[in-house]
Amino acid sequence: MIGSGRKMEMRSAIVFGGTGLVGSNLVKLLCESEEYISVTVISRRKLAFEHPKLTVKIRSFDQLEEKDIEFAHEIFCCLGTTQKKAGNRAEFEKVDVEYPLQIASLAKKCGIMHFIIISAMGANEKSPFYYNRVKGKLEKELIALGIPQLSIVRPSLLVGERNEFRFGEKMGEVVLKVFNPLLVGPLKKYRSIEAAQVALAMKVIALTGKKSPVMVYESVQVANLKMPEVKDEQEISRDELFNWDQYKEEFTPVDEEVVFNREKLQELQVKNNPKQ
Repeated sequence: MIGSGRKMEMRSAIVFGGTGLVGSNLVKLLCESEEYISVTVISRRKLAFEHPKLTVKIRSFDQLEEKDIEFAHEIFCCLGTTQKKAGNRAEFEKVDVEYPLQIASLAKKCGIMHFIIISAMGANEKSPFYYNRVKGKLEKELIALGIPQLSIVRPSLLVGERNEFRFGEKMGEVVLKVFNPLLVGPLKKYRSIEAAQVALAMKVIALTGKKSPVMVYESVQVANLKMPEVKDEQEISRDELFNWDQYKEEFTPVDEEVVFNREKLQELQVKNNPKQ
């Protein structure tokens, strides 16, 4: 559930995975957002994007310490890789499970209240699919950490402009773009989703999301999240304010004979209020 009308405050955020598909969109979105005054990215390599609000810390995730994580209102974890890129299952799980758990643990020690992470649709440690089992394992262990506020985002296949070419995901993107309109009803959750929308959803969750210990956002929810509209107060010009002609019909004409004659005024009151 997403609330609305909540008074905003100037915020700071830390992003892990800021060079990836969703992370790069998120970093740009947060920096250009009026709600955030400071955005820190902790990364293993430099970012191409620059902004006055942005601070980039180059760190090895194998050697992260509490001092690397300063105060922030929330941490966004967008880390993720593929088994092919990682080389083997052990390295894949290091990036997709070990690093996020390490970051979440440090965040809790540093008093950061909200941890927002990208998981995957179908995440389940008992899934017949290895990838979903890994994501399910991650979710279970994150929940066990007892983070004050944990938000898990489960997008379907991500689409968008990547810095690297992933053949399998690219083929899936092409296929789902064709079939997306046909996926309705119960099948709607399998629609691909733009990385920019996932980034926006993470920002919305941070700013207006329900404050529960654990919240899980499925892909259909993520696709529909947007910032609540803030209606500006309508300004009234001086000419409109002092244009008495527009109020003529709103006022009852003054009958001087009634106003200045107490007896007639009393008669009028009795007539209008016969029960009195």
